[in-house]
Amino acid sequence: MRNRLFVAEHRGGLLSPEDHRSLMKWALLCTEHLSEYHVFPEEEVITSALEIGYRWREGNAKTGEAMKASRAVHAFARTVEDKPSQFYCRAVGQAVATAHMADHSLGPVWYGRKMLVLLNRDADKEISWQLERLAGLNPDLLPRVQQELKKILPMLTLS
Repeated sequence: MRNRLFVAEHRGGLLSPEDHRSLMKWALLCTEHLSEYHVFPEEEVITSALEIGYRWREGNAKTGEAMKASRAVHAFARTVEDKPSQFYCRAVGQAVATAHMADHSLGPVWYGRKMLVLLNRDADKEISWQLERLAGLNPDLLPRVQQELKKILPMLTLS
């Protein structure tokens, strides 16, 4: 069952439109930060999806457009053999899918962790960075996100 804290108000949940847009902004920030760790494919499908994500956050793209872009990135990810690059593509797809379902905003954390473990980088440090950004954007969302992350990343200690 989905956490109602991540379901938009207009769908019967408790997530305001402002909070939904904050989660999109955060998911995009997290995804872009992952690009500092590895050289990823420069593909139109990825840049286009990220652009649509930013436009949706500003109210200039429709949710259906974001969903279509997300699906295209996930389809592209299936063709990528380099696992860190594949995880980055998945993070992009999840970030953009936040327009449809806000809990997809956790995807860049999940795939980022998988990517960083493969690259022998400090995944916990990255998650701390991600949560600091969320606290800076919207501190009210931090407890919700931490609660959900504890479910999907039980080995993670969050303070």
